[in-house]
Amino acid sequence: MASSDSESLYLHPDRNIALELVRATEAAAIRSYPWIGRGDKIGADRAAVDAMRAFLSTVDFDGVVVIGEGEKDEAPMLFNGERVGNGRGPACDIAVDPIDGTSLTAAGRQNALSVIAVADRGTMLDASSVFYMDKIVTDASGRGVVDIRKPIGENLRALASAKGVEVSDLRVAVLNRPRHEQLIADIREAGAGTRLISDGDVAGGINAARYESRIDMCVGIGGSPEGITTACAIKALGGFMQGRLAPKDDEERARGEAAGLDCDQVYELDDLVGSDNTFFVATGVTDGELVDGVRKKGPIIRTESIVLRGRSGTIRRVRADHLVEKWLDDADR
Repeated sequence: MASSDSESLYLHPDRNIALELVRATEAAAIRSYPWIGRGDKIGADRAAVDAMRAFLSTVDFDGVVVIGEGEKDEAPMLFNGERVGNGRGPACDIAVDPIDGTSLTAAGRQNALSVIAVADRGTMLDASSVFYMDKIVTDASGRGVVDIRKPIGENLRALASAKGVEVSDLRVAVLNRPRHEQLIADIREAGAGTRLISDGDVAGGINAARYESRIDMCVGIGGSPEGITTACAIKALGGFMQGRLAPKDDEERARGEAAGLDCDQVYELDDLVGSDNTFFVATGVTDGELVDGVRKKGPIIRTESIVLRGRSGTIRRVRADHLVEKWLDDADR
């Protein structure tokens, strides 16, 4: 990226790209609103993808989707490698998840988000060839203390000591999956409490790094795309994160290695995203600890978003009211 472009985009307060990106996550969240609790995660995702892509096309940047809907979702749009933006701005890597938690949205459960993350071109790890990643996330207390290679009980005792609390005071977010039965048992045996999440581990990871959250750690195997997206947010929060790819079989391992990935390596935060020049934007689809979900209030729809900027370490919350008639058809109101 040319230095003049970088300065224009990231250093001048009147050219903060996050304020443009938040329009895209707001659009995706609003368009998915009629699908909340309707049992149709494909319909919800399609509506969110269409809206996000339309708004991204207006943003002044030359973006390449490194983390997109990808092969796993057989996406026709916002796929890995797609160019987004109007091409007139700086070159960036972009990670998108129009709905992180499509099943949550379909069921009307908490913690579904619309998410975009951006970093300098060539700095996001392209982990798309291996769908899952083992992750551990904490706030800054975990740096030099926690290590994904250690048993979970040892990590919990070390983190509790660093925080100056008892292990019993810690709460650990874990995706509620059969593969995590032993991990959950080990966390509880160590004396810590669990916060089991059904989907949407981006929110779980971010909450583990936020100082005001009740979550102290997020661990376990989730999506590798979500891991890269989360890493952009952890940069802004000053937290700790490690990841290790978790191929499901030898074929996937071989595919990852052919793409230049090391399935035995522990990827540190700077390996996941090599730039501190990151943006992370998320708008709530359904209510959660991180942000409120989309709410219809008479003639308006209200959205809440969080905007994290890595270079400055700034966290902003954006609450916006949108006229229903501009966004939803009569049948959806």
